[in-house]
Amino acid sequence: MKICVSGANGLVGKQFRCVAEKAGHTIVPMVRPSSQQSDGLSWDPKAGTIDLERLAEMDAVVHLAGESIADGRWNAAKKARILDSRRNGTKLIADTLASLENGPRSFICASAIGYYGDRSDEVLTEQSSIGTGFLADVCRQWEAACQSAKDAGVRTVNLRIGIVLSNEGGALQKMVLPFKMGVGGVVGSGKQYWSWISIDDLAGVLLHAVESTNLNGPVNAVAPSAVTNREFTKTLGKVLRRPTVFPLPAFIAQTVLGEMARDLILSSARVEPAQLANSGYTFQHRDLESALRHVLK
Repeated sequence: MKICVSGANGLVGKQFRCVAEKAGHTIVPMVRPSSQQSDGLSWDPKAGTIDLERLAEMDAVVHLAGESIADGRWNAAKKARILDSRRNGTKLIADTLASLENGPRSFICASAIGYYGDRSDEVLTEQSSIGTGFLADVCRQWEAACQSAKDAGVRTVNLRIGIVLSNEGGALQKMVLPFKMGVGGVVGSGKQYWSWISIDDLAGVLLHAVESTNLNGPVNAVAPSAVTNREFTKTLGKVLRRPTVFPLPAFIAQTVLGEMARDLILSSARVEPAQLANSGYTFQHRDLESALRHVLK
């Protein structure tokens, strides 16, 4: 298949490209008009333009692009960029797919488990209700932006992605240094659930979503073993052979990071991958320790 990918040069995009090409697929990156990539499909979300002719040649679209959530303190401008980059880019692709008589029949769009908000120890599946807070609202609008493609009969999958474990970037990379220095510890109460997925499994889930025509709608992209922050901290310390005795109180986290701390590291989401289990996906890393040992080498 020919698969068009936005965010192809990002952390997840690069891993997905590797996995998909090994499986025999052709990856065509979506690039901005100023890009020097001659093999790319040109698009400009701000201008609302996209290469219709080239897009019509694709079999599927995987949409991963968006403003980083974890880089930089949230203020009004940052939050606007987070929302606009997801809603506007997604709507442009969805509307374009809906307008094509012949074109991609599968649209795999990233979303996040932020959809569920802060839910304590409640077990969450794709059937669970939406939560509250900034990230929940972003995810609601992000997924709603796909509606025109769905209405036009394009199979649409919204991957609600958990904490991605990778040594190349993302949340784990930022945690490793303080842990290696021996100053890692639980955050807040440590009771909040963190739902995670290894970078290898996320790439595998993306490919599974492209190839599995029985998948539709929201799909939780998380490993089947969510852990509390306290368990995550203990396991990471064990893998790195470092003590984990320096807790980060919730009030300090919120003082330093503001609203981002509440929505990202203090929020609890015990998410299960029900749709993936039902569709037959086989996880490479089902437990946290094996996943951490793998990604941290």
